[in-house]
Amino acid sequence: MTRLLLRRAGWAALTLFFVLAGCFAAVRLTGSPVDLLYGDGATIEQIAELEREWGLDRPLPEQFALYLRNLGRGDFGMSLVERRPVVTVYAERLGASLQLAALAFALGTLVGVPLGILSAVGRGGLGARLAMGITFFGYAVPHFIIAIMLILVFGYYLNWLPSTGASTPAHYVLPAITLALPLMAVNARYMRNALLDVLRQDYVRTARAKGVPEFRVVGMHAMRNAILPLITVLGLEVAGLLNGSLIVETVFSWPGVGKILTGSVSRRDFPVLQFGVIAYACIVVSVNLLVDLLYVVVDPRVRVNT
Repeated sequence: MTRLLLRRAGWAALTLFFVLAGCFAAVRLTGSPVDLLYGDGATIEQIAELEREWGLDRPLPEQFALYLRNLGRGDFGMSLVERRPVVTVYAERLGASLQLAALAFALGTLVGVPLGILSAVGRGGLGARLAMGITFFGYAVPHFIIAIMLILVFGYYLNWLPSTGASTPAHYVLPAITLALPLMAVNARYMRNALLDVLRQDYVRTARAKGVPEFRVVGMHAMRNAILPLITVLGLEVAGLLNGSLIVETVFSWPGVGKILTGSVSRRDFPVLQFGVIAYACIVVSVNLLVDLLYVVVDPRVRVNT
C-alpha cells in the first residue's frame, strides 16, 4: 500500500511539473502582455521598463527557474492587470465556483445513478426509455448549447429564472442544471452498463432461484459490485466539472474562478493564467490519486494485484 502510494504520488508530481512547464511556455508564445495592455500608448522605454519589472526581458529558462523558486517559497506572483497577488484574486471568487460545482455534482449523482438503475432494472418499460432519452441528450449536447437553450426558454421566453449573476438562490438553478446534465448522463450510462453486467452473474441468478426478493437482489447483492466502476467515473467527473465551469461561468456571467481564468487568457495575465492552470491540474491529479487509493480500499482484489 505504501509503495503504491509513493509510486502514484511520484507520477502525480511529474505530471504537474510537465503541465506547469507546458503552460509557462505556451502562454508566452501569445506575445507580450505589455503590447496588449498599453498598445501604442507606451513608448519603447516604458515598454522596456515594464518588461524588466515583470521579468519578461530574461531568457525563458531563466524566467521558468525564477518562477519555480518563487513557487517553492509560496509566492505565486502578482496579477499584471489588477496588480494584486493572484491568490487574492482567486480567493475572492472561489466560494461561488465551489458552491456551483458542489450543487451540480450532487444533482448529477443523485439523479443520474437512480436513472441508471431504472434503465437497467426496468428494461423495455416507458420509464427506462425516458431515462435513456435524458441520458442521450445530456451525453450528446455540449455545455454551451444546453446553457443557451435554458437561457432562451426559462430566462427569455418564460422569464422564470435569472440567467446572469449569483445574488439569489434562483441564480443557481440554470448554471447548476447546465453543469449537472452531462454528469447525469455519464452516471446513468455507467450505472446501467455495470448493473446489467452484474445482473447476468451466476450469484445473482442463484439468489433469485433461492427466492430472495428482487429489491434485495439488486440493492444488496448487485449494487455492491456495480458501484465499483462508478467510483472511477465520479473521480473523472471532477475534471468534467472544471472544464464545463469555464464555459458555464462565462455564459451565465458567474462570478467564479472559471471566468477569471478565461479572462486571463485574453488579457495575457500570465501569473493569473499559470496559477489557474496549475490549480486545476492539482485538483484533477489529486482526485485521480484519491480514486486509485479508494479502489484499493473498496476492492481487495485490486490490492492483491498492485
